[in-house]
Amino acid sequence: MSAAIRVLLADDQALLRGTFRLLIDSTPDLEVVGEAGNGREAVKLSEELRPDLVLMDIRMPVLDGLEATRLIAAGPALAGVKVLILTTFEQDEYVAEALRAGAGGFLGKGVDPEELLRAIRTVAGGESLLSPAATRALIARFLAQPSDTPSSVSAPLDALTARELEVVTLVAAGLSNEEIAGQLFVTPLTAKTHVNRAMTKLGARDRAQVVVIAYESGLVRPGSGH
Repeated sequence: MSAAIRVLLADDQALLRGTFRLLIDSTPDLEVVGEAGNGREAVKLSEELRPDLVLMDIRMPVLDGLEATRLIAAGPALAGVKVLILTTFEQDEYVAEALRAGAGGFLGKGVDPEELLRAIRTVAGGESLLSPAATRALIARFLAQPSDTPSSVSAPLDALTARELEVVTLVAAGLSNEEIAGQLFVTPLTAKTHVNRAMTKLGARDRAQVVVIAYESGLVRPGSGH
């Protein structure tokens, strides 16, 4: 039986942390290993506890969730720690900045409990996840604009094969491995292999960073249909 996904909660509202803990700990394959009331604590506890995933609020005192995410993503020792942003603030700029910072997913706090649990499993497994409010068009528009904040990865696209470039384009369009397999007429396992190889060559922590690279490199452009 596989080990439970270890979750760190980062939110300045103790009541919300308690609610999330009850929900997560009631699920056999998930467990809460710690709680942080601000971004600085989230980074510190990530270093100490090495959770599989941090459920991160954006608006927190001392250090906000975006900067905390950026520090976690930049830490070589924290390469296995994923971040799922959960916030009431679903403005376009926050979505783009969360992805640039290295977050693997972005959800509004209005999601139902089962959706949140699925999101934790998805992001912890290395998949990217965006809430319905964070539509592909909005991501494209903001990621295509210059940012004062450098992306947490830089990637030479010429290291990719033609098939890997195609796969990266499909990942940026929000397709799952199964959907990519259908598009390319290959098995889901083959699609996953192509995705993993592309991620390795690009130095991407997860699929969300593949999306960032695809837009910021110009491989995918707003209005291109992907």
